[in-house]
Amino acid sequence: MAARPLPLDVRLMTLATSALGWALVAMVLAGLGLWAVRHPVWTVAAIEVHGDLTHQNTVTFRAHMGTRLSGSFLTLDLAEVKKVFEAVPWVRKAVVQREFPNRIKVTLEEHQAVAWWGSSGDSLLVNRQGEVFEASAEDDETDKLPELAGPEGQAPRVKALHEQLSPVFMPLGTALQRLELTAQGGWRAGLDNGANLELGRGEPDELMARVTRFAQTLTQVTHQHGRRLEAADLRYPAAYAVRLHGVTTGELPKPVRSVKPVKPNPTTAANAARR
Repeated sequence: MAARPLPLDVRLMTLATSALGWALVAMVLAGLGLWAVRHPVWTVAAIEVHGDLTHQNTVTFRAHMGTRLSGSFLTLDLAEVKKVFEAVPWVRKAVVQREFPNRIKVTLEEHQAVAWWGSSGDSLLVNRQGEVFEASAEDDETDKLPELAGPEGQAPRVKALHEQLSPVFMPLGTALQRLELTAQGGWRAGLDNGANLELGRGEPDELMARVTRFAQTLTQVTHQHGRRLEAADLRYPAAYAVRLHGVTTGELPKPVRSVKPVKPNPTTAANAARR
């Protein structure tokens, strides 16, 4: 004989009882979980900072970070910790890890400054990756850095060209102290002896060819007349114009074209350098 189905009200009471039972279990588990998370054993005992700390005081750094971070070892938001550390001046990258049972390990990578962005002494610098970052810099190393300048987002391009052109000036006993990309797309350079150069527009290979031609023939002109360079215009396809110290011309003279370097004419050598 087949069993008769239970009445609807009985089945509903059974389901309700079961649901209440599971709800009670869930509440108990949640309570246990909350108790476990808040247990003192999970309190963050230390924040260990490793890596590049050239521009940071370790003790002060850890104390400062500790006041800005909240949560236990289990609940601490590592993404937020990373964000806080990377907001510190000179910090380029932070890697944050939990170390069981109650320590947070932070490994820092600092910016390695290679140039100023804008003018020396400003708050913007350029790192090895060509990234512009803001930081105060008051030491002998940053005082010696060259200056790079250009429109926003062009720092990698300016840095790359500076690295390419710098060796060309070494035989002249001078250094490329400043390189600027103008808003119109032209390039300007400044040497550490105070001379200013107009490089003009062009791809890196074109600019390299102009600067190389200039560097290879400049000594001939300056030695011939015993005067140092004040300014030069390299924007001509087959020549360049120069202004030497003590020679007042009002403006850079028109260059004289030539297939190869020749001995300067006494009346024009101070005003033009030929290819």
